[in-house]
Amino acid sequence: MKRPLSMTGYGRGEATGAKNWTVEVRSVNHKFLDLSIKIPRKYLGLEERIKKEIGNYYSRGHVDIYVNPGVEAGDNIRLAPNLPLARNYYQCLEAIRQDLSLPDTPTLAMIQNYKEIIVAHEEEEDLDAVWPQVSEALSQALTMAHGMREQEGAALKAELSQRLQEFAKTVETIAQDVPGIVQRRTEKLKERLAVLLQGVDLDPLRLAQEVAMMADKGDVTEEVVRLRSHISQFSGFLAADEPVGRRLDFLLQEFLREINTLASKISDAPTAHLTVELKTEVEKLREQIQNIE
Repeated sequence: MKRPLSMTGYGRGEATGAKNWTVEVRSVNHKFLDLSIKIPRKYLGLEERIKKEIGNYYSRGHVDIYVNPGVEAGDNIRLAPNLPLARNYYQCLEAIRQDLSLPDTPTLAMIQNYKEIIVAHEEEEDLDAVWPQVSEALSQALTMAHGMREQEGAALKAELSQRLQEFAKTVETIAQDVPGIVQRRTEKLKERLAVLLQGVDLDPLRLAQEVAMMADKGDVTEEVVRLRSHISQFSGFLAADEPVGRRLDFLLQEFLREINTLASKISDAPTAHLTVELKTEVEKLREQIQNIE
């Protein structure tokens, strides 16, 4: 099974036995596995078997399943006379005839027009006997849908990989500028302190130490290291042979957490705009993974 899989797919299957069974499967993205099975009432006993089969193909997504036995009108319908009701109708008509001294006696033509004289009963079927055909049609539909999901999943993987590379390049651009970020922050602090402490007699060495400590608070090396680790994890998840959609979504939250910390530490224009680019890329990545199982 190729991963990652898209949650969007469509499949159709057919199988012939006593009936011409057709099964359609449609799926879209969803946080959990949400199944909706449309099947004639008399076959509701097959629902659990159908759910079990679907569980072999889906772990997440909203899945609609349409099961159609292809029954012609009147198929498996048994007609039976409601004799007690017919007798009552006849007796009532005969009583009316006698009371009004009518010449005609009640006939079948009169009685048959009354409701429920003839009752239709739908014959029950052996679910074990029809399951092989339903299972075959369902398997065909799920296999077809799976192929579509694999194809779209491969396209999503390629796009995510490309966006991840762009994201990683931006992170490395920031990493290369870390010394410059600290240096520029140091110079700004010195300039501000020179103005604020003008005329104040302070130990130059102590002042330099304080400036260095304050400048170090703007060092983003740790955030860069964590982002590199997250990028490596993200790439690994894309290559994993299991459902990873939720993990990717959680990992992007961690991406955003580190980016927000970067943005709070980087105040100089030459690099600050890069954090905006990173946030934009994360939103694009998040949009794409919404359809990954």
